[in-house]
Amino acid sequence: MMSGARKRIGDLLVESGVITQEQLQQALVQQRELKTRLGDVLISKGYITQQQFIEALEFQLGIPHVQIYRQKIDPKIIQLISQKLADQHCVMPLRMEGNRLILAMADPLDYFAIDEIRIATGLRIEPVIASKDELVRAINRFYGLQDTIEQISQNLQLKDIDEDHAIQDEDSPVVKTVNQIIVQAVQLGASDIHMDPQDGSFRIRYRVDGVMRTERTLPPNMHGIIVARIKIMANLNVAERRLPQDGRVELDIDFRKVDVRVSTLPTIHGEKVVIRVLDLGNSLADISKLALSERNEAVFRKSIEMAYGVVLITGPTGSGKSTTLYSALAHLNKEDVNIITVEDPVEYQLEGVNQVQVNPLTGLTFARGLRAILRQDPNIVMLGEIRDSETAEISVRAAMTGHLVLSTLHTNNAVNSITRLIDMGVEPFLISSAVNCIVAQRLVRRICVHCKQKYTPIDKELELIAEQGIHVEYLYRGAGCGECGRTGYKGRLAIHEVLLIDNEMRALIISKRSDNEYYEHALKQGMIPIMADGLSKAVEGQTTVTEVFRVLGHGE
Repeated sequence: MMSGARKRIGDLLVESGVITQEQLQQALVQQRELKTRLGDVLISKGYITQQQFIEALEFQLGIPHVQIYRQKIDPKIIQLISQKLADQHCVMPLRMEGNRLILAMADPLDYFAIDEIRIATGLRIEPVIASKDELVRAINRFYGLQDTIEQISQNLQLKDIDEDHAIQDEDSPVVKTVNQIIVQAVQLGASDIHMDPQDGSFRIRYRVDGVMRTERTLPPNMHGIIVARIKIMANLNVAERRLPQDGRVELDIDFRKVDVRVSTLPTIHGEKVVIRVLDLGNSLADISKLALSERNEAVFRKSIEMAYGVVLITGPTGSGKSTTLYSALAHLNKEDVNIITVEDPVEYQLEGVNQVQVNPLTGLTFARGLRAILRQDPNIVMLGEIRDSETAEISVRAAMTGHLVLSTLHTNNAVNSITRLIDMGVEPFLISSAVNCIVAQRLVRRICVHCKQKYTPIDKELELIAEQGIHVEYLYRGAGCGECGRTGYKGRLAIHEVLLIDNEMRALIISKRSDNEYYEHALKQGMIPIMADGLSKAVEGQTTVTEVFRVLGHGE
């Protein structure tokens, strides 16, 4: 086991040129004060990334680097090491090979941890390197859920379970399991949790950066009791299994407020549950952080700073429209203006803004709420969504009587929104007078900064980029690393199309021209098509050409 390699980790990093001797000395001082691992100090001070740390150890010591999510880990292997030891030393047992235990470690030079685990297991320890973030997630996932799942399964088989107690007592295994599933989703940055009853299994999936992945598969007999617990949390009717239901609950997770929306749907195998996770701890993005290009940001700022008119954000569900709307509201939120919103549901609570929650059960619809708030002397009105002709009509008339109206619309691109409003029954002369600007947007995955690399594009990529009038020699992509789960992507950013309604466009709208004519004029006035904006961001190394085409298709 690494005989003769008992070097200190700091010396190895200095030798390999990753850090300087001075940086090492500063980190050692802080390490002694904080009594923590040197690697953690170096990463927190920004001297190295987690990936550089792993690569230096891998190269210098010849210890292999593993991705835990790719390993098939037997639950019996997990039981060889207690959760206390795993947490204390940030380690994870992976598999047995004869009398050797393959152990994933954040710091494979932690000889004290290796000796302690060797004594506890009676096995020879063979360390491999894994990123600390991945180890923490794996420990939470395997240790956090394994015991409680086995306990629930055993109780259900023995029919030794009091359902009322199991779904309401905070210390019961069922409650712990549901909490752990939600906590894990927040830690992974998942936007949705899908609980799918299948024929013979019960699947838990997370949507991370817009892409679904299966997190784990549970025994089918656990479906009913877990769904019952979720319904209790969201104040839904536990006995009603034949009709869809919607609810919400606010939770405190890792000292952050998280808004959880629950939606149930009866399927042939039982109720499917989707939980939308909204991390209220994430601060609202400033307009400058919305990834708008220079021209698009200038047009958008000018439009929302006008005294009256309509500004529309369009795109499909999950395209980041709400984030853009709230960023605009936060920018406009000053003491000398009265801002009132009508939303379904209220997603972020903004201090100083009067927010109204739509409630169809009491008759408080978008249209009725909008009528009421126009009598409350507002300067700025935000409407969660324009869903019908009545709401569209009132919004446009409100803009013409001196109010700034911000809202969203479900259309594919910016010029489609004009036709959509006309189809809703709004008169073209009202649209031309009231609308200031329309922003269409989508979300694409961002290239992982830890494994980003240059490459020479293939002919097809060059051809597609050239169609947008862009010429490049190199493009970028993520090689895949422990930080991004080998996907090459981490996080998302928006791509946009910002249409300014100028005098010529107003004349075209009044004469009810086709979408093509609106589009041709928009290009003449300088509108950047969403495809060109996406490909420009690919050329800058923020995303990939493949990702832009995955999100937009070839028809945008």
